[in-house]
Amino acid sequence: MSIDIDSLNGPQREAVVTVDGPLLVLAGAGSGKTRVLTYRIANLIENHDVAPWEILAITFTNKAAAEMRERLNGLVGPRCRGMWVSTFHSMCVRMLRSDAEKLGFTRNFTIYDTDDQKRLYKEIMAELDIDPKRFPVNALMNRISTAKNELVVPSAFEKEAGDPVGKVASRVYSRLQERLKAANAFDFDDLLLYAYLLLKNHEDVRSAYQQRFRYIMVDEYQDTNHAQYSITGLLAEGHKNIMVVGDDDQSIYSWRGADLRNILEFEQDYPTAHTVKLEQNYRSVGNVLAAANAVIANNQHRKAKKLFTSAEDGDKIQVYMAADERDEGRWIAGEIEKQRAAGLSYNQVAVFYRTNAQSRMLEDMLLRAGVPYRIVGGTRFFDRAEIRDVMAYLTLVVNPADDIAAKRVINVPRRGIGKTTIERIEQFAREMGMTFMEGAELAIVDPELRASARQAIGEFVGLVNEARTYGGDLRKVIETIIDKSGLIGALQAENTDEARGRIENIQEFLGVVDEFTETHEDEDALYELSL
Repeated sequence: MSIDIDSLNGPQREAVVTVDGPLLVLAGAGSGKTRVLTYRIANLIENHDVAPWEILAITFTNKAAAEMRERLNGLVGPRCRGMWVSTFHSMCVRMLRSDAEKLGFTRNFTIYDTDDQKRLYKEIMAELDIDPKRFPVNALMNRISTAKNELVVPSAFEKEAGDPVGKVASRVYSRLQERLKAANAFDFDDLLLYAYLLLKNHEDVRSAYQQRFRYIMVDEYQDTNHAQYSITGLLAEGHKNIMVVGDDDQSIYSWRGADLRNILEFEQDYPTAHTVKLEQNYRSVGNVLAAANAVIANNQHRKAKKLFTSAEDGDKIQVYMAADERDEGRWIAGEIEKQRAAGLSYNQVAVFYRTNAQSRMLEDMLLRAGVPYRIVGGTRFFDRAEIRDVMAYLTLVVNPADDIAAKRVINVPRRGIGKTTIERIEQFAREMGMTFMEGAELAIVDPELRASARQAIGEFVGLVNEARTYGGDLRKVIETIIDKSGLIGALQAENTDEARGRIENIQEFLGVVDEFTETHEDEDALYELSL
């Protein structure tokens, strides 16, 4: 046998050797759950005569699936090749490739990526005469994506839709599915929806998979959405040998539809379930775990567990109660300088923060303290697209001759000013020897342009001119730009996590404005902030 079960601690060993029946493994951070999963699979194959193709292991990322396959290859060798180790979506693709004809598709269907999907949405919206300014494509895509992950088909969605966006989304949803079927294509959310419909409505398919997969294992179960939960339930009906692993204290994808109840109510779904808690942590020192336990103990919806470690306590955690974000940034910069003076190099220091908007003050304080830094996995606050857009508007208020700034935001957010219209404005400016903004003013009365384009240009020019009248009040200028341009409104309509982050950044920018006005005269602040 190639695995050493005796090397596992008590709960780990219990999870590995518990073979039959439903099994819930509550795995704390750093508790070795991946080892438990792979050892359990190896134990089934080595000691219980389970064929590899009778095992289904579902992870949440392709990377995690590849790592599990590699570990299993080291434990049981080439035999693991017949095993399904994949993400939910990859598993659904395999099912659909086998039986697409039952759903009215052929096996050589294509899967649309986000760009293809968005292009199709735009075509459908044009076909249905839906105004993209009133109903942004991202908002409709998000609404329909949520419906698919909740397993709501177009006919049911139409009955439930009561708000204006929902009614429009219902029309798009119905036409979308028609177009996708005609193109023999699925979008990413369809993979879950149609796999569920395949299993639910075709008993022969469902029975075949139920009998094949004697043992089902699902990692990160706390992050499953309704579709994934339902597919798992259908597959597990055959043998009830389902093992789910997760940590209810680490559920972070509710905005993607993840439902924490899936793990919290597992024992209700499977009354004979056996529960194992992996509470020993192998990554952190004692003081870190003590702090973590104190924090997560306040979670309202959780199953009781307490992480512990055999490691030493380590250094005590230091907490600084800052008066505000500026004080926080100043303190961090000071601590870095103290470490630097003690011999630590700058590249040995890392600062973690939760949201992108927080980086602005940290960057500001580090710059003021002369501490060099780089943003890892993100973008500098003032380099973010939404902040550059606001700054471009502000630049136009101060310097209307800045053609680059004008062309950046003339159609931000989208107001129906396309490439042809912009080229027409550039032609005016070139032939008349004037600025782009002056050319835009001429375009307002150009009979060769569409009335809607002339109106949009007029609104853009009017916005910049109005903001310019508040030149003595910097905050009023910025508020006018944000409100009258519709920047936040457009992002709110998208209703995505990324859009909400962009809104936070724009709101944080108002904090920059307030700080400037505290230390500058209004006219000076307006000019300097625009540079």
